[in-house]
Amino acid sequence: MSALRHFALTAVIGFLALFGTGDLASAQIKIGAVLSVTGPASFLGDPEKRTLEIYVDEINAKGGVNGQKLQLVVYDDAGNAENARTFATRLVEEDKIVAMVGGSTSGTTLAMMQVAEDAKIPFISLAGATQIIEPVRKWVFKTPHTDRMACEKIFADLKSRNLTKIALISGTDAFGKSMRDQCVLVAPKAGISIVHEENYGPRDSDMTPQLTNIRNKAGVQAVINPGFGQGPAIVTRNYHQLGIKLPLYQSHGVASKQFIELAGPAAEGVRLPAAALLVADKLPNNDVQKPVVVNYSKTYQAKTGQQVSSFGGHAYDGFMILVEAMQRAKSADSSKVRDEIERTKGYVGSGGIVNMSATDHMGLDLSAFRMLEIKGGDWTLVPGS
Repeated sequence: MSALRHFALTAVIGFLALFGTGDLASAQIKIGAVLSVTGPASFLGDPEKRTLEIYVDEINAKGGVNGQKLQLVVYDDAGNAENARTFATRLVEEDKIVAMVGGSTSGTTLAMMQVAEDAKIPFISLAGATQIIEPVRKWVFKTPHTDRMACEKIFADLKSRNLTKIALISGTDAFGKSMRDQCVLVAPKAGISIVHEENYGPRDSDMTPQLTNIRNKAGVQAVINPGFGQGPAIVTRNYHQLGIKLPLYQSHGVASKQFIELAGPAAEGVRLPAAALLVADKLPNNDVQKPVVVNYSKTYQAKTGQQVSSFGGHAYDGFMILVEAMQRAKSADSSKVRDEIERTKGYVGSGGIVNMSATDHMGLDLSAFRMLEIKGGDWTLVPGS
């Protein structure tokens, strides 16, 4: 018996020496996500969480990545930046993840970025602010179009309508402030004059005073509302109640059917830049994104019973970019995966065609945005967009 025990112990030690204790303990590849599943940004975080769960299960059912199953570890920050930082730290220090896909809002993402940088963990954000990727940080990437791109897309549409003088009514949240700043920055180059500005807080429930000021301002030809959450829906309803007839533009921060439901009939005629995903069935058959967005839409709706939003699409793209990077790296080593994420070329996703580089950690150009208009309670493509 003593000899048998000695043989068994020697075999175990040899096995551990050959494969390492870490590989035994990490039979699964741990991917972390901190999302705003509840709270004021739940319309972002809920479809993101559902999307990640759907596709982790799908990948695992096919054998995983490089022969290893994926384990998704999700924390709900409820839209709070401090919570997000705390949970990101927990993912790194306690859960021992190899990568993060998450950060539903610009505010929570900005709070999490340094955690990823310090830990040398690749982090693919699902938020919009330009400063997430400018300046470039080695370990931080993002999938959504930037707020600057949203301004540029809206300005191009305004110029096509011979409208050059605008008013801004912006949310004071991180995204609203960031997009406002980007619009102010790029307006002169686009030939757009900002003749009046107003703003509102995240808890404001009536924007009538601000919109009245805009209505009374001479020379305004159109209005842009940088913001996300319920604020833009309130702006849209108040806008309609005041009888303002000027074109109203929203941001890609409201690119879900929930915005149309909250705004109601007042949303008719509102335009916004958004991903092709929202008009999947309306894309021409020769559009290279159509198979991707149609398949994602069908899968998501079948699994959840919900309509798709561009936010779930951002999670789909972030997850698939990560999976493909691990497959190319033939490893779950964080450093090798980071390098392959940065080498992503020609990835056709829900948000556009992604071509990343050492100087571009998003990889989308303006052609990835479609200009949409709400008609009859649904999204329609603006001709020529």
